[in-house]
Amino acid sequence: MMRRKLVAGNWKMHGLRAQLPEIEAIAAAAAANPSVDAALCVPYTLIHPAAQVAGALPIGAQDLHEADKGAHTGCISAPMLVEEGATLTIVGHSERRGDQHETSHDAYMKAAAAHRHGLKVILCCGELEAERAAGRAERIVQSQIEKSLPDDADPSWLTLAYEPRWAIGTGKTPTPDEIASMHAILRAKLRMMIGEEKAEGVRILYGGSVTGANAAQILALDNVDGALVGGASLTAEKFVPIIEGAASVS
Repeated sequence: MMRRKLVAGNWKMHGLRAQLPEIEAIAAAAAANPSVDAALCVPYTLIHPAAQVAGALPIGAQDLHEADKGAHTGCISAPMLVEEGATLTIVGHSERRGDQHETSHDAYMKAAAAHRHGLKVILCCGELEAERAAGRAERIVQSQIEKSLPDDADPSWLTLAYEPRWAIGTGKTPTPDEIASMHAILRAKLRMMIGEEKAEGVRILYGGSVTGANAAQILALDNVDGALVGGASLTAEKFVPIIEGAASVS
């Protein structure tokens, strides 16, 4: 099955209104590469202003609370994200798992909440460097998917992202064989859980030190359907070459 490439940027805790021209420039580049899907997940404070200048470029959130409302100080719900103009959200990101001690069940509940309110979901999984060194990477990632994949998972709204936690922001990148192997394992796991037809439609992104220099090589690999990009998505200068790299192999 031919799956369209998706290049999604995660701005993390970066971005003020002064950076809105970068979003406009990225949106223009995305429009100029129609064979590729692109999106930006920005801080909550930028969702509404970004959506006003992004045109057809989808603007998303980086997290959400599983409840629609309640006594959850500082948290943001799916209805709030939708009202601000978000059309997607990330859940289960490795930094949330590590820094906020979130579990795969948390990711499961958040994905369900997002889908309930019409948001598309990028569901993340990935191992620590020590887990890979111990030969446990495959087992860890499969377990995360088993515990976090929503019951009604469907390619119309769900995307997976494999992000080895030791490669995020470090400049380290798994070898092409290691990336292709893990993505094949994820595809096989999806087939077991949701059936052949749906599994073939789910996009699996790679995340971890993706740059304009290595994007085309990584995105040409089997079962790599795009990229989840951190720091390199903050400026058009760095992010646009990744979009163009995706277009070159689409």
